[in-house]
This record gives sequence, structure tokens and C-alpha cells, in this order.
Amino acid sequence: MKSTSLAARFALVVSCVLTTAFFGVGTAHARFLQCAPFAREVSGIAIHGNANTWWSQAAGRYERGQAPVAGAVMAFKAIRSMPVGHVAMVSKVVSEREVLLTHANWSRRGGIERDVRAVDVSAAGDWSQVRVWYAGAGDLGTTVYPLAGFIYAGKAPAAAPADLPMPVIATAAVAPVEGALPVAD
Repeated sequence: MKSTSLAARFALVVSCVLTTAFFGVGTAHARFLQCAPFAREVSGIAIHGNANTWWSQAAGRYERGQAPVAGAVMAFKAIRSMPVGHVAMVSKVVSEREVLLTHANWSRRGGIERDVRAVDVSAAGDWSQVRVWYAGAGDLGTTVYPLAGFIYAGKAPAAAPADLPMPVIATAAVAPVEGALPVAD
């Protein structure tokens, strides 16, 4: 009986040590991929900090504007349900009011989504408000998100580059291609 109790205590201590070593004390959330480091890596825009600070940090360092361009970072404003904002890279401009985004930590905590739809729903057609593909709904989400604008990796080009090199990124989300929604089985 004594050896079983000792073995159980030993197993508990070992599991606690391993959990702490893997997750770190108080840093379990840091183990999930966040949008800002991912956007920095795929876009080459060297801004650090929370997504809601990217727009102001880009001032004087990068060209900024209101027109989507492949390779640009779409900077979302902070809102109550998204207090640190969001950033996503434009992977393709589909039309004047639709783009495909590559981003992290949107539909699934820490998940990566590639080439998912974002649609300009602003009354003026000025990319000040968007709706974004949400895997949980299998469609554009219902929330309208305010945008600060687009941050360009260099000087804002007149047109989107034809073949922007993109890293291969795996995703568990079913994502639309060329702006089309997935067909239900």
C-alpha cells in the first residue's frame, strides 16, 4: 500500500514538473501562434507589439494607405471583442471589394488560415469596414470589423505583384479559393 501511494505521488510530481517545463509558469498562452508575429514573418514588415499598435508604428517607417495590395498587412482597429486588434497579410486582391487573407489566430486559437475571404462592406467602398471568413460559420462572419488601413512592405506599388512568393502553410480550416465558398457535401 505504501509503495502505491509513493508511486502515485512521484507520478504527480513528475507530471507537474513536465507540465511546467512545457508550458512555463504563467506562459501557457504564449505557446499559441498569434497574428502579429505571423504577419511579421509572412509580410516582411518588421513591426513588433500588439496588432492595434501596428498602424501607428508604421507611420514614417512604411507606406500606409486604404487600398489593398498583395503582400500588404491589413490592420484592424481594436474593438471590444478584439481589444488588441488584428493584423493579416493580403495574399491576393480578388476585386475592388474582396481580398484573400493569410493570417493566424482567427477562426481557431493559434491556427493559421491561408487565402480566406475578406470583403469590404463599407458604404463608401473605402476599406474602412470588412467582414472576414470564419471557419466556425463556414462563411463570412457576421461581425463588421473596422480597419485602420493597409501597411505596405515598401513604397505602395501601383498594382499588385503577379506572383508574390508565399510560404507553404498548413491549415485545418476549410477555406475558399478565389473568393468562392466551399461546396457542402
